[in-house]
Amino acid sequence: MVKRRSRVDIASEILSICNKGAGKTKIVYATNLNFKLVKDYLDLLLEEGLLRAIGVDERVVYVTTDKGPKFLRAYKKMKGLASGLLVPRSVG
Repeated sequence: MVKRRSRVDIASEILSICNKGAGKTKIVYATNLNFKLVKDYLDLLLEEGLLRAIGVDERVVYVTTDKGPKFLRAYKKMKGLASGLLVPRSVG
């Protein structure tokens, strides 16, 4: 069974990959997405100021901005809180 990832899961994965800088091909292989989807996510993350692109022409490296780690910390905290909501608790 394949676990489906949410858009936020994928965005956080890309931010983690780009923490030390990554090109588009590395991101595609690491996330197991195609180039079109990765481009869409990169555009969104750039627009939101979570990533920045360094370089010109064909060789661009994407790097997480200062907002990126803040987003990742908040996302991990939220994910941890949400997982507690999914665990059934005994009544009584």
